[in-house]
Amino acid sequence: MTQQERFFALKISFIMAIRLFGLFMMFPVFSVYAVQYENTTPYFIGLAIGIYGLTQAFLQIPFGYLSDQFGRKPLLVIGLILFFIGSVIVANSTDIVHVVIGRALQGSGAISAVLMAFLADFVAEGQRAKANAFVGIQIGIAFMLSLLIGPLITLNLGLSGLFWVIAGLAIIALIVVATLPYVKPYAQYTLSIPNIKQVLNAQLLKLDFSVFMLHLILTCAFIVMPVLLVNNNIVAIDLNDNWGIYLPVMLLSFIGMLPIIILAEKFQRHKTMLLTAIMIILVSQFLFYQTVLTYSSSLILLTLFFIAFNAIEAMLPALVSKTATGEKRGLAMGMYSSSQFLGAFVGGVFGGWIYNIYDINSVFLFTIFMVVIWLGVMLTMKQHKTL
Repeated sequence: MTQQERFFALKISFIMAIRLFGLFMMFPVFSVYAVQYENTTPYFIGLAIGIYGLTQAFLQIPFGYLSDQFGRKPLLVIGLILFFIGSVIVANSTDIVHVVIGRALQGSGAISAVLMAFLADFVAEGQRAKANAFVGIQIGIAFMLSLLIGPLITLNLGLSGLFWVIAGLAIIALIVVATLPYVKPYAQYTLSIPNIKQVLNAQLLKLDFSVFMLHLILTCAFIVMPVLLVNNNIVAIDLNDNWGIYLPVMLLSFIGMLPIIILAEKFQRHKTMLLTAIMIILVSQFLFYQTVLTYSSSLILLTLFFIAFNAIEAMLPALVSKTATGEKRGLAMGMYSSSQFLGAFVGGVFGGWIYNIYDINSVFLFTIFMVVIWLGVMLTMKQHKTL
């Protein structure tokens, strides 16, 4: 990449990472600390974690389409303002229902597709895989830091303070957006059935399905994982020593994902590497179901899961940007991001419901079943030079 492309990719990845950092910080603490809210149940905990995915899923396509029509930057500003308002609502909530409403409003700032389309606009086609991998790494770093910093903020400021910090992050992201260039919109096109069909080809749909499954499983995992770590005495009930498990997991998983990314890009074996990563997730979920958790077993299984998660998260956007045409890239990224966040919503709802009706371990049976379906679908994906 040129110096200009690298600097632009850094800004885009920073906006995405700081926003997702705000969303992720609640993951390792919410299911443990949410008992402080009125009317809390495991189902409402899962709904509060996953509801942002529903509004994200509904609004990614409109945001992506409107960014093609009116430019990327105005839509980024609108989305971050909505994210800020939702964060403030949650920060002032005392009832879990109000938390759900605020989280839904957070999700209505659906700018992921706009950011990825903006990145693809500025980076040459041959460099997009690197740029998207770079963004994926930044998101992974944000995720790692959120697992470490979220519990520390919550321990000292409570959940209310955590969401005030998240609101502050939205303001920082807005400042970075102000430094981005304004680009003329693409040629106008209507949001018609023929145009939508162009971003619903078989290859794109399978990539959309993959990100749906990936985030469904992630959300399910973080409904039950913080509780399991506390119940098995791997971390203290206040979660202030979360770093002792999550820091080595994230460092090891970044090292572990590099061979997968390199093999996929260098030898154009994206399908093979995607299937390998999905198999790793399947193994991790099966072992979570079967294994008695200790520090060592938790470290190994979480590392396996995040090697696969980080690799898939880095590969999928690059594949989508290669497949979608430039003038409808915002729409295609909207479909992709809608699938991603819909997966988070479905994972939150079903994970919370299964935990509420049955038990924690049953959630892993659900994720195992979903990974098997995912694997079957991806076995039918074609592997050729552009993918």
